[in-house]
Amino acid sequence: MKRFVDELLLHLAERGYQGRVVSIQRLRELQEEIEERYRQGLFDKEFYQERLASFDFQIPDSLPEAMSLIVVAVPRPQSQAVFTWNGKSRALILPPTYVAYEETRKRVEDLLAGILDPKGYRIARTKLPLKLLAVRSELGWYGRNNICYVPGMGSFLQLVAVYSDLPCEKDDWREAQMMESCQNCHACRQHCPTGAIPSDRFLLRAERCIVFHNEKPGDIPFPAWMNSSWHNCVVGCLHCQNVCPQNKDFLQWIEGKEEFSEEETALLLEGVPRDHLPAATVRKLEQLDLIGYLDSLRRNLGVFFKKSEH
Repeated sequence: MKRFVDELLLHLAERGYQGRVVSIQRLRELQEEIEERYRQGLFDKEFYQERLASFDFQIPDSLPEAMSLIVVAVPRPQSQAVFTWNGKSRALILPPTYVAYEETRKRVEDLLAGILDPKGYRIARTKLPLKLLAVRSELGWYGRNNICYVPGMGSFLQLVAVYSDLPCEKDDWREAQMMESCQNCHACRQHCPTGAIPSDRFLLRAERCIVFHNEKPGDIPFPAWMNSSWHNCVVGCLHCQNVCPQNKDFLQWIEGKEEFSEEETALLLEGVPRDHLPAATVRKLEQLDLIGYLDSLRRNLGVFFKKSEH
């Protein structure tokens, strides 16, 4: 069985991916770690309810005989959206994983199914804390910013995990660890404008993170303490990743670019609903996977382009 697991990981490596297989018994440990942190008050209640409470640690009915978890890291680039306003164009970045997230997940799932099916094994989707799973499985390490880093990918990656009935006789499960290179490096903490990366503990103060706020529905305003100059992406944030030495080789990796005219930018700033947008604008938003954030764009773009300036 170990030989087949090695073959599986080799198939992934041939595509530039990396993976690990761990026992289904680790599922309970993942759940206990998340719940214990919450009991200790380490998670802001609002953040926990919005981002963590929806994890499902039950073996799915579609695969009750699941014996393992397979977690895969896929290198992912940044994307770019160029908006024109007041006669000037401004390029804004979308961090890795925002574009083609579901497409990437399905591609990995199809790949795994194609490798496992001929051997008589099946897979099923998960809804798990992927960073924690990746770090504890030795696939990756935490950065000081609590983001998962994988050798050869930095943090420019997407994690995908599945249940499988593939037996796992031995795994390399460990306690969550921070990269050794972070021990004497504080670049991310020093460049985080909101103070989300504290000096008195390792766990991120996620309720201070720009990402937590600019992914909220568009009718929820940014907190009064958040300076508009701190924003740097259409959605998400790259302050801590851009200054991380582990990402220096990936910062120029940008694939996918869409340009929005002044008229299109005006429609987005006005919050015009999808069915009233030009078809070409909808297509661009779909290419960037921003349709799901359409109601947030009015607020998010508003910090970069003030209508009063027109």
